[in-house]
Amino acid sequence: MPRHRAARLTPDAVDPKTIAMSARSTLANARSPLANRPGALRFAAMQAILDLARHVQQEPQRSDELLRAFLERYSFPLTDENTATFFYWDRRPVDHVFLVHWIFGLESHQPFMRLGDTNAFYLPLELPKSARVEYKLEIVRGGQRSWVRDPLNPRQAFDPFGSNSVCPMPGYKDPAWIVPDEGVREGRLERFTLASEVWGQSREVTVYLPNEYKRRKRYPLILCHDGSDYLRYAGIKTVLDNLIFRHELAPVVVAFTDGTVERNREYGANPKQPKFLVEEVLPAVEQRFGVTNDPKERGLMGASFGGVSTLFTAWQYPGVFSKLLCQSGSFVFTDVGGHGRGPLFDPVVDFINTFREDPGRVKAKVFMSCGTFESLIYYNRSLAPLMRRAGLDVEFRESQDGHNWIAWRNHLREGLSSLFPGHLRMTYD
Repeated sequence: MPRHRAARLTPDAVDPKTIAMSARSTLANARSPLANRPGALRFAAMQAILDLARHVQQEPQRSDELLRAFLERYSFPLTDENTATFFYWDRRPVDHVFLVHWIFGLESHQPFMRLGDTNAFYLPLELPKSARVEYKLEIVRGGQRSWVRDPLNPRQAFDPFGSNSVCPMPGYKDPAWIVPDEGVREGRLERFTLASEVWGQSREVTVYLPNEYKRRKRYPLILCHDGSDYLRYAGIKTVLDNLIFRHELAPVVVAFTDGTVERNREYGANPKQPKFLVEEVLPAVEQRFGVTNDPKERGLMGASFGGVSTLFTAWQYPGVFSKLLCQSGSFVFTDVGGHGRGPLFDPVVDFINTFREDPGRVKAKVFMSCGTFESLIYYNRSLAPLMRRAGLDVEFRESQDGHNWIAWRNHLREGLSSLFPGHLRMTYD
């Protein structure tokens, strides 16, 4: 890992003009898409830092008192229309502070600047108005490095690896439909264990049944990859309850399946996974629950490698599923040379290269979403028009976000209601 020296503003250089010049240089070096746009930098998010610097310069003996008052007054990160200013001070000596983020195209490990001789650090970063960024801080003390959530920011997002701090820009808003609607009629979850001959082990399947579910009726069916994560980190049960209650989504049954610790190998264009879904999970669900046997009312969904498995299953078993929801699909392909992503991607690349030669083999309506901060955005943008030219009905949505469960959650309303529309869906478009 490269070593960086934290930028220091010396006592003679704590004046607001110097900080503004330093911030402008930092933003330009970040190579943001906005960095070279005339008039883009307004320093509104930096004004509080400029005021703090002025007071510290005037009364250095009161710096701790001024910093405490600063923390009490503001919420962090400081944001304006196109700038987020990250701030760190925990009253202890610190050597360096770095911002660690996952915005493809920006340096992912950016050094903060020290505020004079204090142990306070700050970093301005230019971001789109509607962006949402997950991040951590790397703190260096006495040569020891540790990644932590931002102690000044209570907003968190969770995933199977833990949690990250979240910086929402002013134009980003959480959807209203992620919390239970008043009076919503909740569905329920039932579980069963499936002895899989394909995988040679037992697999748990969790099934969502809408509130109105009756065994004698036949409901549309969705098979969902990474089901436990969709339930835990994307809150999909609440989303289903709300959308069905609002009549934006037809009452559907959703069978949530999971991979093992070898999930990427299982989902990465592995022929065993489609066989497991079509020849084991699908018959087991049809036997136990009132679901349709009409392929036109069957769907598959998944995110990341789960998106690959969704498309691969439809390719391996054409005509079994007619609706696909692929979120940030890891659809890596090559035109020449290698892909540079390691051996896990070898079968994925082989499949996507083959798929590109005959996308019309997948007879399905497809909803795709991807974050503009992901390295996968190029591949997803490329596949959508290719599939349209082959005659597929494809909707593609982007968001100023990354490869994470909240980004995927935020597209569930569009994706689910597009594929399985309720009778009032158009009212909310």
